[in-house]
Amino acid sequence: MSFSLVGRTAVVFGVANKRSIAWAIAQHLQEAGAQLAITYQNERLREEAEEMIASLPNATAFQCDVSNDDEIEALFEQLKQRYGRLDVLVHSIAFAPADELKNDFLLTTREGFRIAHDVSVYSLIALSRAAAPLMTEGGSVITLSYFGAEKVVPNYNVMGVAKAALEATVRYLANSMGPRQIRVNAISAGPIKTLAARGIAGLTDMLKMHADRAPLKHNVDVNEVAAAATFLASPAGAGITGETIYVDCGFNIMGY
Repeated sequence: MSFSLVGRTAVVFGVANKRSIAWAIAQHLQEAGAQLAITYQNERLREEAEEMIASLPNATAFQCDVSNDDEIEALFEQLKQRYGRLDVLVHSIAFAPADELKNDFLLTTREGFRIAHDVSVYSLIALSRAAAPLMTEGGSVITLSYFGAEKVVPNYNVMGVAKAALEATVRYLANSMGPRQIRVNAISAGPIKTLAARGIAGLTDMLKMHADRAPLKHNVDVNEVAAAATFLASPAGAGITGETIYVDCGFNIMGY
């Protein structure tokens, strides 16, 4: 089967800057032939986002705050009018208040827990529900997870709990959307020095430890993650759904 996405349309959520995983995925999808809708969160980020997105051929910028149902509805109406059909949805969104990643996990606040799960998990359900009617010929939904969903990672705190919920959500969505021939999968990427990851204390030590212990003896690169996403988006991934696929240079298989 082919990795080609010629004639297909993808919407990508979570592009923050040119170092983000979502941006690498957008580039790879475009190189595979997809036309792209790429979202930014709010008016404050509009100018920078539109300038960056305009540099990518066959890509258009749209505003959408995924914590706002009205904005989600408005976005997908725009996508319907412009493209008619969607084939791929990339959800590369995660957020928790800074204090929730600095304090002891025991001090996790109710509001911090709610925000982390609303933005990082529920948004996948909301976006998938909005996308499903436009995926008239089937499709692929891809989200990004991390090993902290499965094992305790110091300082990852409530995000680890949210990622565990995200991976469970992938399985339930895969079952719900399967009859429509829509596949739903997660990529569990190893740590990468993105802007978002810098909010995790001890990131430098984490990167060194991963490179030392992973069988491939290096940290994963955003382009390796993006290549896996392109595979899942393409006909080559047609038989895969409900899975969490590790792209972490093998770190997750090691006992010590």
